[in-house]
Amino acid sequence: MLFWSITFLLLAIIAGVLGFGGIAGAAAGIAEILFFVFLVLLVISVIAAAVRGRPPL
Repeated sequence: MLFWSITFLLLAIIAGVLGFGGIAGAAAGIAEILFFVFLVLLVISVIAAAVRGRPPL
């Protein structure tokens, strides 16, 4: 999921440089949403591992 977030972020940067504002804004919004979903899933997995008694990676 982090890969897709970075991909959309790069797409937004390239589209912004080339002058495609609408596409850049949409891609940046998607990248932001995916990044925060990734962070939430990361926190949940770390908490689940701690509850099970395994050390986090």
